[in-house]
Amino acid sequence: MTSGTSPDRAAPAESADAAPRGAAPAGARTVDRGRGPLLVSLSIVGVLVLAVVLIAVVGRHSGDRGADRAGPRRTVAVHLVDMDIVPATIGVPRGTRLTLQVTNTGAVRHDLAFPHGPATRMLNPGSSQLLDLGTVTAGETGWCTVPGHKQAGMTLTIQVSGQPATAAHDATIDPDAVPARGFRARPATLPPAGPRVHRVTLHVRDRTLTVAPGVTQRMWTFGGTVPGPTLHGRVGDTFVVTLVNDAGMGHSIDFHASSVAPDRVMRTIGPGQRLVYRFTARHASAFLYHCATAPMIEHLGNGMYGAVVIDAPDLRPVAAEYVLVGSELYLGPEGGTGDATKMRRGTPDAVVFNGYYDQYRHAPLTVKRQGRVRIWVVDAGLTRPIDFHVVGAPFDTVFSDGGYLVRPGDRSRGAAQVLALQPGQGGFVEFTPAGPGHYPFLSHLMIDADRGATGTLIVTR
Repeated sequence: MTSGTSPDRAAPAESADAAPRGAAPAGARTVDRGRGPLLVSLSIVGVLVLAVVLIAVVGRHSGDRGADRAGPRRTVAVHLVDMDIVPATIGVPRGTRLTLQVTNTGAVRHDLAFPHGPATRMLNPGSSQLLDLGTVTAGETGWCTVPGHKQAGMTLTIQVSGQPATAAHDATIDPDAVPARGFRARPATLPPAGPRVHRVTLHVRDRTLTVAPGVTQRMWTFGGTVPGPTLHGRVGDTFVVTLVNDAGMGHSIDFHASSVAPDRVMRTIGPGQRLVYRFTARHASAFLYHCATAPMIEHLGNGMYGAVVIDAPDLRPVAAEYVLVGSELYLGPEGGTGDATKMRRGTPDAVVFNGYYDQYRHAPLTVKRQGRVRIWVVDAGLTRPIDFHVVGAPFDTVFSDGGYLVRPGDRSRGAAQVLALQPGQGGFVEFTPAGPGHYPFLSHLMIDADRGATGTLIVTR
């Protein structure tokens, strides 16, 4: 069908003998004999070119429509500041091509990483980087990977169609589980007092430690253990402690046994730095030391604490002398750091002596028959008091936070049932077991005994 021709009135066909319209008269000289074939060829070429152009245009617009179906592009400014990521949540439609303009507006180094996606480099204060998350199809949470910063709240959640990312499940303790073969409990024996000048180097290290049978956590440590090494001296001894920060974030140390201005010696030092903390022990007790860097609740909650035992001048020799540091475990994901939200709520998963769930029930402490026993106890917190009790052994001596509450020779002939300590306090008890046997010890706050604050003292024949 020719354009403009009615279907009922077709143009009449031309005879093969008839001269074409516009043809030169017979006998006339013809100079454009090849124009007809040339015009046909040019027409064909034109049609082909037009087809190519149309295909390209249609294809391009088809691709554009596909891009439209995939969702729009979006760039969001994200600020890393102090211990926050601003904004903390970004909501986008499914299929959005999302780019983050990440800027560190804080005072220390930060990064932003997604477990199933890209990550920025470690950004110095004032630095920026574009982070292309690609086409977003599911919710996900990213965080700063500097140890402790995620727990402090440095997380960013991408929500797709209003659905938050799925959180990882925290580790759990099986109260009926037993330690793996070859388990060794942390030594609880009080180390010797040593020389009058104590030179100690404490390296701050992040270590993955087993805190209960089958449960590991990434702990922040003094010297690689939780609690840190116990320091032991006498009134008048001098301690020269060199703190070396081998971790990836700032840390500090605070000795409750010291009488010093905290400005310099308790300051936070960065990765690779060190400081020397010198003090003279002027008072007797069982003192706490701990990291004092903010947020302090997380540094203690992840293991940065230990004990300093300073003997009273009138202490007598005993058959066995132990140190128990009570603390709380706030479990994060298996192999991860502690849950900062639980810490702030004061809802521990476990309450333990010397950093491990029920360890002295699995590996009891021992003493010979009729030997006198002294047990030092420090409550590192975070939130739980300790009512230390030994079943079958009333205490004829109780020294709590700097003074005697009960001691032999009192006319009342009284005895104590518990050593009651608040977080940050310490002291000791003494007793002589009645005979051979198994003497359970625990925090008499029964909910905490059920959470792991138990052990056994075996008196041998």
